[in-house]
Amino acid sequence: MEKFIRFATINDAEDILKIYASYFDTSITFEYEVPSLESFKQRMSTIMSEYPYLVYVVENQIVGYAYANKHKERAAYHWNAELSVYVDRKHFGVHIGKNLCLSLLEILKYQNIQNVYAVITSPNERSENLHKSLGFEFLFIYKKTGYKLGKWHDVAWYEKSLNKHEDLPAEFINFNNLDKALIKSIIFENSKPSD
Repeated sequence: MEKFIRFATINDAEDILKIYASYFDTSITFEYEVPSLESFKQRMSTIMSEYPYLVYVVENQIVGYAYANKHKERAAYHWNAELSVYVDRKHFGVHIGKNLCLSLLEILKYQNIQNVYAVITSPNERSENLHKSLGFEFLFIYKKTGYKLGKWHDVAWYEKSLNKHEDLPAEFINFNNLDKALIKSIIFENSKPSD
């Protein structure tokens, strides 16, 4: 069975959006309405202008995706990123999400990102365990901060440091300016989920 990670393209938007839309009956996303395909493409394009956006493919079908994005807008936060990962629920349990995240984290190191954050509706044992297994540490929890599906939800923040915090950090490198052969080797190494 052919399984691999690759870079997402705008042409993948419809398949990616189907996975995202499958979570709207949960509190995992705080959006109330599924975005239009055009607005989703715009989101992807904005993210891909600076950060990695990856998909996991099994037998020519996208079954998971993950991306990094800006943590905050202010210039001093430029060395931070926020990570998001979604997997088709029929493909849970074979480390697809973990392998996508491992690829992302390795790429972010080369972009000179210092800290990566995960923002998780709590409780979400699957996601919390995934991030802990990747070395993320619990920071804090916002109590009853989001209202969806008729109830209030907590949100937990997790953090992982990627690079040594030098007195003068190396400049942030746009994902599109990284060596493509290096990036392909990173995602190739993480393309083999456990069966």
